[in-house]
Amino acid sequence: MDPQVFAQIARRIADASLEGASEGEMLDSFCTGLNRAGIPVTRALLGADTLHPVLAGRIFAWHRDQPETVLHEFGRSITVEGQRKWQESPFYHLEQSGEAELRFRMVGHNGSYPFPIVADLASEGFTDYLVTMTRFGERAVIGQLDSIYASWSTDHAEGYTDKQIETLRALIPFAAAAIRSASVRRIADTLAETYLGRNAARRVLSGTIGRGEAERISAALWYSDLRGFTRLVDTVTPELIMPLLNDYAGAAVAAVQAHDGEVLKFMGDGVLAIFRAEEDSDGGNLENACRAALNALKACTKDLRAVRNRRANAGLPVTDMSVALHVGEVLYGNFGGEDRLDFTVVGPAVNELSRISGMARSVDQPAILSAAFRSAAGGLREEAVSLGRYALRGVEAPQELFTLDPGSLRG
Repeated sequence: MDPQVFAQIARRIADASLEGASEGEMLDSFCTGLNRAGIPVTRALLGADTLHPVLAGRIFAWHRDQPETVLHEFGRSITVEGQRKWQESPFYHLEQSGEAELRFRMVGHNGSYPFPIVADLASEGFTDYLVTMTRFGERAVIGQLDSIYASWSTDHAEGYTDKQIETLRALIPFAAAAIRSASVRRIADTLAETYLGRNAARRVLSGTIGRGEAERISAALWYSDLRGFTRLVDTVTPELIMPLLNDYAGAAVAAVQAHDGEVLKFMGDGVLAIFRAEEDSDGGNLENACRAALNALKACTKDLRAVRNRRANAGLPVTDMSVALHVGEVLYGNFGGEDRLDFTVVGPAVNELSRISGMARSVDQPAILSAAFRSAAGGLREEAVSLGRYALRGVEAPQELFTLDPGSLRG
């Protein structure tokens, strides 16, 4: 290949990476450049493992005759059939053998093929198939992202020439490095969102990482925890505690996020979340935030019934959850030590929320609403039921607390 053309393809994939293109966009750019340079790639697959709480990896499929690259995601669990197919694939062979590539020329081949995929491609009219695995150095590995595996198929009547294969081999590391860059950014987004929450992750990755960097916001505040959890911990084996926490916290997180809330913290068996209200002169958006919190509460209550029934039927320990709802103006941002920060909310309203939540045992209700929350939510005349006035530790004046009518809570 003309050195100038080679440099153009390498520069094109580097530019796509520097511009922040996705893996699929870069694969499309790379394959398009190869074809323009006379390397007749018809079909390309590119895969990479990842670091994700649910997914194990992603595969990007490009085809010359398709309008766009297709993304396939696969989870951590794998079926028996999926495991069999993986072990019959060329990629598995490369992983186990340590080899860098396999090539299969189907032109004039009349015998059997060592891998089912090669026979399938031959039956579809493909004539040449190159499988590659570009491995990273130890210091470049992140989680399971330790290599980029790819395949390059053509239906050209004569397959690839040896010169084209040589050029493709030389260019693939450029593509792998660019793809790794995009995958690392995707992993960073995933980890930040997993451990910080959606909005906090966006803010941190956009540069809000200085200690004390915070903004003043109005929000509906949620704090949920498990009723009788301390007693439960003392009566069951430790191995049963983590699954129980996951089941109950999972219901709370799903409900909060489904109604545009943001989970900020897990504190033992507790979950702190906010439903942010944009500034509005008449307070209407704060009412919307409160309504979102109420809808999340009702959804969580419904899901918890299913969790409790499933666990009880399996003979597993069960408990109940209480949810406290409050509103207020809080500081939302970074707090902590110089090099160990937490992105959360602080302020008197958060302290009051903690005190309100602490009344759960006294009032024996699954939901406790502050008077401020009730008012901000529009009064809730038909739904809210007064629990009386209570002196909250550290709060100057007694506060009237409310719960929801059981029929309303059942939704």
